[in-house]
Amino acid sequence: MPDGSALTAGVRLAVTTFTVLPVRAGRVDRATAGVAMSLAPAVGALLGAALAGAFLTLGGLGAPALVAAAVTVALGALLTRGLHLDGLADTADGLGSYRTGPAALDIMKKPDVGPFGVAAIVLALLVQAAAIAALAARPWTAALATVVVATSAGRLAATWACRRGVPAARPDGLGALVAGTVGPLPLAAGTAAVAAVAAAAVPGRGWQGPIVVVMAIAVAVVLTRHVVRRVGGITGDVLGAGIEVTTTLTYVGLVLG
Repeated sequence: MPDGSALTAGVRLAVTTFTVLPVRAGRVDRATAGVAMSLAPAVGALLGAALAGAFLTLGGLGAPALVAAAVTVALGALLTRGLHLDGLADTADGLGSYRTGPAALDIMKKPDVGPFGVAAIVLALLVQAAAIAALAARPWTAALATVVVATSAGRLAATWACRRGVPAARPDGLGALVAGTVGPLPLAAGTAAVAAVAAAAVPGRGWQGPIVVVMAIAVAVVLTRHVVRRVGGITGDVLGAGIEVTTTLTYVGLVLG
């Protein structure tokens, strides 16, 4: 159980890691990193509520559904500094190179974006925007729950990537700070909370939401394992990739049917 100072610092670290909010940085170590990664789904829920509010407001003002959805996706990138999209691109380039170990890590670390990275970003944004646009035909409560759940589930994927037993690929950087810092209790609590809210995302089929969340997280876990086999561990880029992949899959699963 973290002490009071670690908890407060962990909250600050979670907010500064997953949003652009100008929160003053506090203590940063592996104890606070564990708190921050455990709280990632909660930060995602708050971010999702803001995005859902933007989408519903734009719809209420008469904006076409696709325009409102595109603005919502753009706002999400702005509020996270585009870091998760950058991680998705770098991870896609590293995996797409078919190289392993340090060679793949070098590709992921380069500032330029290759064809795999560009394709990954474009496809993720397109699918997310299309899924959000489909929410215009649903009750506002379901639309709100869907955006909150998808955004929160993405951050839950980062929590799972930081579970105990998962190593860091490098001795420094964000991956080294957060790898292996999350225990089983935060994993269970976070997953149960996101799955519970997901029941409200699909009217008349409360079972669909929790199943979608579990399946999306399962894909994220498999992706993390694959990356660990290829490069030896996780990095900040891998966390970003997991967030975007899981968010996209959750959106798709929740708008089906």
